[in-house]
Amino acid sequence: VVYLVVFHLSFFMFVWSYWKTIFTSPASPTKEFCLSKADKEQYEKEERPESQQEILRRAAKDLPIYTTTASRAIRYCDRCQLIKPDRCHHCSACDICVLKMDHHCPWVNNCVGFSNYKFFLLFLMYSLLYCLFVAATVLQYFIKFWTNELPDTHAKFHVLFLFFVAAMFFISILSLFSYHCWLVGKNRSTIETFRAPTFRNGPDKNGFSLGCSKNLREVFGDEKKYWLIPIFTSLGDGCNFPTRLVIMDPEQLTVSSQNEPAKSSGASQPFPTRPLSESQNRLLTSDCQWVESGSEEENVKSGSQNRSISPVPC
Repeated sequence: VVYLVVFHLSFFMFVWSYWKTIFTSPASPTKEFCLSKADKEQYEKEERPESQQEILRRAAKDLPIYTTTASRAIRYCDRCQLIKPDRCHHCSACDICVLKMDHHCPWVNNCVGFSNYKFFLLFLMYSLLYCLFVAATVLQYFIKFWTNELPDTHAKFHVLFLFFVAAMFFISILSLFSYHCWLVGKNRSTIETFRAPTFRNGPDKNGFSLGCSKNLREVFGDEKKYWLIPIFTSLGDGCNFPTRLVIMDPEQLTVSSQNEPAKSSGASQPFPTRPLSESQNRLLTSDCQWVESGSEEENVKSGSQNRSISPVPC
């Protein structure tokens, strides 16, 4: 009885998670990130990149965006004709901009992003448990096969095939699931692992990391009883993300940006400095303020010019 209950439960959760991963549409940016009709017409008429960037900077001044391109330009999608929110990327397969895009998965024929990343993780976890369960139940017959204790029937080849398939899928999915667990702990996407987001102080792979506990809550939500159920509980709206690099007083950002020497013409461009409010993400409701500590040891380890951020006790 226990065997049947565990088997059916694991299979049901596996199918449910897989279904949600496939049929959950990727979340796209809201209308506030689209250019107005006048700005769009003016943008299309301009031929100089500098003039186009000026139009984008005016449109983005009130938007909660904190990342730019590597050349310090506003991230804009010519295909979708909108300013890209932080962590948003255009998927060539889906032909849309996907919020917090992780990757386009051919196994589910869908983009994995903000709207279905939790479902994708649960799909990996339950498929991993399902393969482990199948391999464990067939193991005793597999051992009998090698010790010649299994009756000489056609079923023994089925047992051999089933064990090897379950074991190989278990090993493959385990590596993928472990990698994504590491990404959740660091609050990174697959894209951000290979190309770090660029903030005011430069590229920083850990720019969105708030600590392992808060990173986990950002994906799975506040209530732990819903973590293992494939229902949407992720925090935020996919357009605004709390980051340790900008959770500070706007005046501090303005002063520091004015004192920071311009390394190029792009570096001196105005940068959106509107901080996230507590109402936009519950992860900020109990946070302390963050200030720059200027630790040189982390700079050496990270190999970047970003200054480290440390919390001030409340």
